[in-house]
Amino acid sequence: MEHEPSGTPATITDTEHTMHRRPARFPLLATLLLLAAWLPPALAAPPSMVPAPPEVEAGGWVLQDFQSGHVITENNAEQRMEPASLTKMMTAYVVFNELESGNIALDDEARISEKAWRMPGSRMFIEVDTRVTVEKLLKGMIIQSGNDASVALAEHVGGSEEAFAGMMNGHADRLGMDGTHFVNATGLPHEEHYSTARDMARLARALVRDFPDHYEWYSQRKYTYNGITQYNRNKLLWRNPHVDGLKTGHTESAGYCLVTSAQREEMRLVSVVMDAESEEARARESDKLINYGFRFFATHKLYDAGETLTESRVWKGKTEALPLGIDETLWVTIPRGRYDALDASMELDRPIMAPAAAGERYGTLHIEFNGETLEERPLRALEGVEEGSLWTRLVDNVVLLFR
Repeated sequence: MEHEPSGTPATITDTEHTMHRRPARFPLLATLLLLAAWLPPALAAPPSMVPAPPEVEAGGWVLQDFQSGHVITENNAEQRMEPASLTKMMTAYVVFNELESGNIALDDEARISEKAWRMPGSRMFIEVDTRVTVEKLLKGMIIQSGNDASVALAEHVGGSEEAFAGMMNGHADRLGMDGTHFVNATGLPHEEHYSTARDMARLARALVRDFPDHYEWYSQRKYTYNGITQYNRNKLLWRNPHVDGLKTGHTESAGYCLVTSAQREEMRLVSVVMDAESEEARARESDKLINYGFRFFATHKLYDAGETLTESRVWKGKTEALPLGIDETLWVTIPRGRYDALDASMELDRPIMAPAAAGERYGTLHIEFNGETLEERPLRALEGVEEGSLWTRLVDNVVLLFR
């Protein structure tokens, strides 16, 4: 991620319905560009070339920037597939949410039911009728991918795994995971248990964004419980120094799956590989995607939420200027070395009359890359303006009449 300071905001008046503003550069880089303009054409550096995305051997995949949400490359990203133990990302998300809400605590002790104890597949090796803290169960699920730990958490939080699955689907709907439906907390096969690569990427971004304090557990390479040490199945934690999560998955019908989150400097990428042919293949193909993204793309923060991007004339108000901005920080992901191809423009919908309410939309911010629309965001009033005095209103009415 590369942060470009926004510089001095421009101003839109009522007669300037559209203005252009190129996001500002670092002073040193601007100087270098000026010097480059004096060089003979043969010496000027050509634009950096972005090769085609790598061939990925898997049923479906997606590579996405964490901050901007920009999809760098994907294939079959919306195809319904079995998520296997990638499901446990949502199990963790629900539990983390309950922790943040104060409904449960890390030191709460969950009773281990016979159902949890008997779960097949990967296990933490908890024992029936014992009590285990929520924190230990979370680590057993995240690091060891324990199906027994997943069910124990589901029963502790939801009362039953079935009720917990309803909570999972509620969060999936809220996050916009339209291609996903859960029926259990483990990811064991069921015909009504499915997701997509795009939804898994959306969930991964939410997990990192909403629960950064708990996310660090995904980078742990091993965990010991009850005298048994097990290793994290995510091989990229050992192979790629930028990788710090997230989750593996495998069943006979789902194939081998891996959601990866990696950070280099300030840029974070999320990749999803589903239905690969082997444990080695899911790691290899995920590594390809992550390295491709870091090598050829950069993420820039253009404008902060609440930053004054422009000031517009307000008619009939106590003050004449209304600051406008966006309500969410704007990030863009573009090919490396192509920042100069970005252009910003702002357009007002109409002249602004008082009273003006904070948060009301009055225009649109347009971001273009190479002349094509990249992002559009509503321009909103950053503060309110009350109606002016009778004299102010009369004067402005006369001015508007002649305009």
